[in-house]
Amino acid sequence: MFDLLTLLLVVLGAGGVYFVALFAIDIVKNKDNLGKENPILAFFIGFVTDFFDTLGIGSFAPTTMLFQVTKFLKNDKLIPGTLNVSHTIPVLAEAFIFLTAVEVEGITLFSMVIAAIAGAIVGARVVNKLPEKKIQIFMGICLLITAGLMLAGQMGWIKGLGVGTAIGLTGGKLVIGVVGNFILGALMMAGVGLYAPCMAMVYMLGLDPKVAFPIMMASCAGLMAIGSPEFIKAGNYTRIGSLAITIGGVIGVFVAAKIVKDMDVSTLLWVVIAVVIITAISMLKKGLSKATA
Repeated sequence: MFDLLTLLLVVLGAGGVYFVALFAIDIVKNKDNLGKENPILAFFIGFVTDFFDTLGIGSFAPTTMLFQVTKFLKNDKLIPGTLNVSHTIPVLAEAFIFLTAVEVEGITLFSMVIAAIAGAIVGARVVNKLPEKKIQIFMGICLLITAGLMLAGQMGWIKGLGVGTAIGLTGGKLVIGVVGNFILGALMMAGVGLYAPCMAMVYMLGLDPKVAFPIMMASCAGLMAIGSPEFIKAGNYTRIGSLAITIGGVIGVFVAAKIVKDMDVSTLLWVVIAVVIITAISMLKKGLSKATA
């Protein structure tokens, strides 16, 4: 476990350095064209969403919700790229925190994280080519699925399907976990959060629910560090907005991890579920209206 954990930390660290270098180069190169988004609002969005992301709620659905409510982005095509670029560094911080705090069997952890990274490499190249209307429709559908999974978790339906105490997978279950995380990694590049479906998969495969945290956070950290540069290279993200969200997000992560990591977020989850559903419907309405216009 030690050797694989060390190797994984090295992989994540290298991916983080690669991402930061490309992000910084793009910011400097386009210092006169960073975008017109409000950095103060972006900082607030980052702090709030990554604060609760550290508690396992996820950041993509709440961030998308806040983008829609505040009309933060002028073009929905920028949503997937902005989500992935802006949350990469905060999620890397989360991964390093949880990888050293929760025990997971090495082969299970390493193989699922690498699968997610591979999925992201494929997914990013596909998403960059999608038109805005297709992104809106796809995200609307996936947000509804995410809300459904969050609701199932709140109601205890997922846990009842096979929650266990195992810290690792073998045989067919390991294959399912690897393939599942590959698919979830690809979907992350389209702006579909990995946390809720990954947690559902962990429950159903019989793993200890706590194991979901290092798996999903390390998976997201790795795939975002490797996949997000595709959006940077294509310019399909808001530069000033992503930078401000990143700064606020990192602060939010450390506040959550050090001060209130044990707080009860059950009530907040109900609010998030409701708003995610509303956001999904709004995205679908916009996507379908453009598709039929």
